[in-house]
Amino acid sequence: MSIPAFADVAKASNDLLNKDFYHTASAAIEVKSNTPNNVAFKVTGKSTHEGATSGLLEAKYADKPSGATVTQSWNTINALDTKVELNDTIAKGLKTELLGNFLPSTQAKGAKLNLHFKQPNLHARAFFDLLKGPTANIDAVIGQDGFLVGASAGYSVEKAAITGYAAAIGYTTKEYTASVTAANNLSIFSAAYYHKVNSQVEAGAKATWDSKSANQVGLEVATKYRIDPVSFAKAKINDRGVAAVAYNVLLRPGVTLGLGASFDTQKLNQATHKIGTSFTFEG
Repeated sequence: MSIPAFADVAKASNDLLNKDFYHTASAAIEVKSNTPNNVAFKVTGKSTHEGATSGLLEAKYADKPSGATVTQSWNTINALDTKVELNDTIAKGLKTELLGNFLPSTQAKGAKLNLHFKQPNLHARAFFDLLKGPTANIDAVIGQDGFLVGASAGYSVEKAAITGYAAAIGYTTKEYTASVTAANNLSIFSAAYYHKVNSQVEAGAKATWDSKSANQVGLEVATKYRIDPVSFAKAKINDRGVAAVAYNVLLRPGVTLGLGASFDTQKLNQATHKIGTSFTFEG
């Protein structure tokens, strides 16, 4: 089993709790297509419950023999983003990412360099913001026999000081994962658990405690049920009584429909509930 990145130590539970819940937008659409010359196009559009709309056009070209990938995107705020990825080109196990951002309306520019290094028992990353600061964020996870230990730290060249740090421990198998993360300078603690009960049922939970601002522990639990090979349903609820449900179905090859809703069970007579839909087309 490969070693996850620091941000993915609790990925299984985070995905169960956060992915495929469609109430977060009133409507969303995604269209994906691929050309014979290894160019992948993606168009996404989203309408929020407040009426705002956003969209993104993305083109990705992959040169498999060289391990290079170029991605260009353009969104509705007129921001141009370019990413160049070099995978195993400089060294085995090293992925290099060069990212550029340009906003014509304000002439704002951004440049970043990301490094990902993977070995059988190590996953290390370094993120450099070359124009702001500059700043660096570095994290690493080591693992052995399912046990994981990781840490991260941020550094500002301008301030010549560490800007933040975090740590995590975890244990993972094919059936379940458990982790504890201490973020925000070891002041916010999260414990997460995920269990693949069988081929149809998944369950997970996450508890969070902010040692600086609250004594109460936040709790969220979720489950996923695979109805048949082309559809599944999800449900979750948190300690504040906010519940969400979702349904995902493959209508036909390349066409997926997602339906979702959230309800505040303590304010059922108020207009706090949300409903959302999502369509994904792949060709």
